[in-house]
Amino acid sequence: MNKKSPLNESLNLALEILKRIPRSRYVTVKELHDQLCEAGMSRDIRSLQRIMETLSVQFNIERNDKSKPYGYKLAHGNAALSLPTMSAHESLLLSLSQQYLSNLLPGNVMASMEGFFQEARYNLSVTTPHQKEKDWLKKVRVVSETQPLLAPTLDMKALQAVTQGLYEDRYLVIEYVNSKDEQKKATVMPLGIAQQGSRLYLVCRFEGYTNERTVAIHRVRQAALSTFNFERPKDFDFAQYDADGRFGFGEGKHCRIKFCIKKTDGYFLRETPLSEDQDLIEFNEYFQVFATVIDSLYLQKWLNSFGDNVWSVEKQVVDFAG
Repeated sequence: MNKKSPLNESLNLALEILKRIPRSRYVTVKELHDQLCEAGMSRDIRSLQRIMETLSVQFNIERNDKSKPYGYKLAHGNAALSLPTMSAHESLLLSLSQQYLSNLLPGNVMASMEGFFQEARYNLSVTTPHQKEKDWLKKVRVVSETQPLLAPTLDMKALQAVTQGLYEDRYLVIEYVNSKDEQKKATVMPLGIAQQGSRLYLVCRFEGYTNERTVAIHRVRQAALSTFNFERPKDFDFAQYDADGRFGFGEGKHCRIKFCIKKTDGYFLRETPLSEDQDLIEFNEYFQVFATVIDSLYLQKWLNSFGDNVWSVEKQVVDFAG
């Protein structure tokens, strides 16, 4: 049977709707319409209303018709419909994902998942038997290694366009403010998004260039999706881009570094070394450290942060190609 047949499309639509009808609360047709549109299944409101009328009868779905808009939810103990319910562990995972990954997921994905997020929050709000999973959210945090800063203000429409362009491999037309406070406009090829502390950065290629640049997303004032798609460059590896120290304002060049550091400041290097080949020579009051690292502005700032407790710093460029 053709996968795109009207019967299959109707069945897929019905299943997508049923997955989005919660047991914990009433959901409106408008909410279902918005979630389905974000998931790429656009239907008009009237069609969904007719479908919901049919599903309500066939699957004994509760309808709240005391006021408009009507709401629907799955009846508890409904024997006519047996869909897998979200477990406590799944609810916990979804809640943590929403909390920590919301800015790293495409806006349409987050919007299409809103019904599941709400169901997860409801499941964890029940005192029993999910109290341990609910308490876990209060027991874990991602903490900063530096002075905490408030997150910059983001234009959410611009962020949504950026993530959608990245998701769909479509060019973006952005208006942004550069580090010199100059207004700029450019067409870019979005290649990756990175979160560094409280800030989000877009890695992209500007039209007419073959090198990558980094744009702070909070400086993007407007972003519009182009109608043109692009083929993701085969010579670009986002993980390697990070490994080359590009987010630390480096150029991907390695160096062999040697320095001395007081024991009271450098003890952590025993547990969290600078590199796989780090050598640590211990003296009475200090360590002498040897390591191969990416040379970057962040490396220099890190060394400077120790003040006079780091000395005799030497760097030698390493050419692996040679």
